[in-house]
Amino acid sequence: MNAFFAKLAGVALATSMTVSAAQAETIRIALAEPPSDEMAAFFVALDRAKANGLDYEWTAFAEEELAIQAVLSGDMDIAFGTPYAAMQRSKAPVRIIFQLSKLVFFPVATKEFNTLKDLDGQPIMLHSRGGGTDSIANVIETKEGIKFGERSYVPGSGNRVAAMLAGQANATILDLSNRNKIIAEAGDRFNSLPMFEVKASDEALFANLDWIKENEEAVNILVKALHSTWTDMAKDPTIISRETNPDGPIGQLPAEVLAELDGFYTEAVAGGLYDPNGGGREAAKADMEWYVEAGQLEGDPATLNLDDFWYFAPLDAAMK
Repeated sequence: MNAFFAKLAGVALATSMTVSAAQAETIRIALAEPPSDEMAAFFVALDRAKANGLDYEWTAFAEEELAIQAVLSGDMDIAFGTPYAAMQRSKAPVRIIFQLSKLVFFPVATKEFNTLKDLDGQPIMLHSRGGGTDSIANVIETKEGIKFGERSYVPGSGNRVAAMLAGQANATILDLSNRNKIIAEAGDRFNSLPMFEVKASDEALFANLDWIKENEEAVNILVKALHSTWTDMAKDPTIISRETNPDGPIGQLPAEVLAELDGFYTEAVAGGLYDPNGGGREAAKADMEWYVEAGQLEGDPATLNLDDFWYFAPLDAAMK
């Protein structure tokens, strides 16, 4: 196990940051990919939490599975992901505390494919093994009666767009903004395939329940900052670009990416990507149904105990 986690630490991306604030326990956050425009709102929330006394450090891992394992091992405190299968299999006291985004994604393929059924037997490029796009692929197979060919994994919708444009794949699943981007740029080459509605979580924030209770004050500061950011963003998506720290990790992204932040968040909010109330019990119920159908949870969604997967106290406190 020591060798495994030494290797796991080695594949974490070199970029990491420690932020010091007023006296508080430092929390270690595992990102499932490098900072990008999709994480700008999260970093705005971190800046708000810092202003209220939170100490934190973050490390970007190469993929979601590694971030999940880092929390299960105790090497990190909080991570991005939807680790339902890991929670049920390991019986570890890991709980979700905030829904960061919903599974608002769209299959995109080259012009030779017009429907989901046309992708039967075809390779598909997804975000991460066991993640949200992987679950979407599983449910597509079930609902459409098809079987995808080889699955490859490229974290980040923007990176998958680049791979599609370069001719490295014929089918993928993209977020709303990047779906619109690839169709606008190369609509003569790609189709956005008709897709059924999904209400489940794509990215969520989770941690070990024992750690959450031991660090209640720090967790409450973080969740309150997330809730306020998501609520303000629902009212005015441009607040994300206005509050992005130019000296922070998002502020260091290329100028052309920063110039598109307002457009990205305006589209995402309009498209229902973010729940201003952080998901809560409604999201948890939708997740039970979705991830059972996706094959990542076992049991009857109606009888699965939400408290085995979510810890609602921090979000309940933030909403008072």
